[in-house]
Amino acid sequence: MIRTNIPGTSPYEPIIGFSRAVRIGNHVHVSGTGPVGADDGDINQQTEQALSIIATALKNAGSAIEHVYRTRIYLTHTHDWESVGRVHGKFFCAIRPAATMVVVKELLNPNWRIEIEADAYIPD
Repeated sequence: MIRTNIPGTSPYEPIIGFSRAVRIGNHVHVSGTGPVGADDGDINQQTEQALSIIATALKNAGSAIEHVYRTRIYLTHTHDWESVGRVHGKFFCAIRPAATMVVVKELLNPNWRIEIEADAYIPD
């Protein structure tokens, strides 16, 4: 299978050694994505931003948000789960991917309250 690294805009990609997404065959795996650009936003804005960045990565890989079959959501505040769930539902209510939501102590940027990973396919 052919592997294609899909770059994002993070200056840390070459330093840490990661890609925003990796396409292998007709599957796309999107790295943990923080709300870059909405660092000081509320949890709704941060969730929207992370999912928008994921949507762009999927498009760049030849997929789309409607082809996501798995998400993993990392939160720093337990009480954010319902707001995050509503925004997640706005993006995924029709396709309802398998999803996990986990509370963590902190993320790399102390202003981030959320980070999201996603897996998608590319239809034949």
